[in-house]
Amino acid sequence: MAADVHNKGGATWDTAKGGLAAVERMRSDRSDSPTPGLVEGTEPGAGQEHTMFVHAQSFEDLTADSESNPDAELTGNRRSAVGDSEEVQEGQGAELQGGSTGNEAGEQKQWAGQQRGPRPAREEDVTGEAWRAHRKHVFVLSEAGKPIYTRYGTEEALSTIMGVMMALVSFVEAEKNIIRSIHADGYRVVFLHKSPLVLVGVSRSSQSERELSRELQYVYYQIVSLLTLTQLDHVFRHKQNYDLRRLLAGSEHLTDNLLRMLEYDPGLLLNAVTSLPLASVARDALSAGLQAARAKSLVFSILLAGSRLVTLVRKKDQYLHHMDLHLLFNLVGSSSSFREGEGWTPICLPKFNTAGFFHAHISYLEPASNLCLILVSTDREDFFNLSDCRRHFLERLRRRSAYKALQEALHSPTYPVSQVGIPELWHFVYKSKSSGLYTSPELPVPYQGEEEHERLIRLYRYLHSCLHHPTRPLRSMYRSGNTENLFAWATSGFELYLCFSPLGTKALAMSAVTKLLKWIRKEEDRLFILNPLTY
Repeated sequence: MAADVHNKGGATWDTAKGGLAAVERMRSDRSDSPTPGLVEGTEPGAGQEHTMFVHAQSFEDLTADSESNPDAELTGNRRSAVGDSEEVQEGQGAELQGGSTGNEAGEQKQWAGQQRGPRPAREEDVTGEAWRAHRKHVFVLSEAGKPIYTRYGTEEALSTIMGVMMALVSFVEAEKNIIRSIHADGYRVVFLHKSPLVLVGVSRSSQSERELSRELQYVYYQIVSLLTLTQLDHVFRHKQNYDLRRLLAGSEHLTDNLLRMLEYDPGLLLNAVTSLPLASVARDALSAGLQAARAKSLVFSILLAGSRLVTLVRKKDQYLHHMDLHLLFNLVGSSSSFREGEGWTPICLPKFNTAGFFHAHISYLEPASNLCLILVSTDREDFFNLSDCRRHFLERLRRRSAYKALQEALHSPTYPVSQVGIPELWHFVYKSKSSGLYTSPELPVPYQGEEEHERLIRLYRYLHSCLHHPTRPLRSMYRSGNTENLFAWATSGFELYLCFSPLGTKALAMSAVTKLLKWIRKEEDRLFILNPLTY
């Protein structure tokens, strides 16, 4: 049985209306603080000078344009939180325990990674049980009902189904209303109409309508990143029944990989990115090298190690949104062609500007290394200048000790949870809101399999949905189960999700939080980017 625990008479850590604490209340030396700050700007991992990303005080602010609240839109107001915390026993949300089943010139553009060939899943029989058994389907179509993308099967075989979907959207909109979702027979069908496209997600998982809508928003922005919204509008304004697959041919694997990231990467859930654990002295030297190797048109210099951010240097007063960075991660991670030489590709960063392209110089610093350098420019003719920037950075890097430290960090890109010193703690995810970065240890043995990994992410997703419920958000939540115990806590400064042994208790979880926060504070120089630089 679930029970709400109200903490209204207890101590509070946030200032009124969730604002920042007054400067005089902040400790001058953060590392001396016996209890890490809980308000934004004082939490472990908080950037000490500048921030790298578009800044907002909450998850809801960051995702306001992609996550609509039907109740709020219909009633014009939002209910306040009923409870500050909640404790849930096994049986609440039991479905989470279930396993998982497995321009015209633009038409000639060869998308990076196109050489990979067709997806095997595209040969599926859409009338068979195997196709129906997938936990989640994603469809993209035009307002004329023309199929554009399907996650499983082929667009041609699903043209009739997509036509029905568009008919549903048109019928409801004819009555001056909006269709958001359909719930039937254990399935949840979510619609997202972003003219000139319609996106539909069909899921039998435990994900909420809000979460599915946010994933559809990612797919929408993935398409916009390839074409720009200006080109999309232009194409369909002149020819409403245009087959957009002609412009997107060869890019399907980008959307496929993005959907896989949404299932396994907690960064896309938290609107955050994780950084490579690296000594702050070495990271600062890398940032200074990127800062020195700059060109007039350069806006962002990004160094990645696989799916982890090493450092980011930006033009002053220009900020990157997490979603745009995730799209860049996806572009690099979906293609092996960038390993063959220096790549030059147009890329729209839709959360920065949907109307035009940046141009990205993408290259790996060494053929066998996971270190990838992305230089984002506003000048389409600036390839050779950025190539020189890359060469200057690499020459400077190899002359410094930071290069050796970076190579060593690449051999151990993560850390075991045992370093924290809490035996009952199996895993955790910690996000600093002011820096927009999160840290998480390597997966323990029980969650290293694909099915169990996905199940753990579903558990975290469930906790996240409770902390960010549109009408009744919780401040904290404890959930006990047969296979693991979970605890989640959100303040104005951070979000924390923990997975414990099922033999642990709630009291142990409470004491572990303090110990974990102190450990993160102690290690924050290594785990976070505290001093990002600008041009």
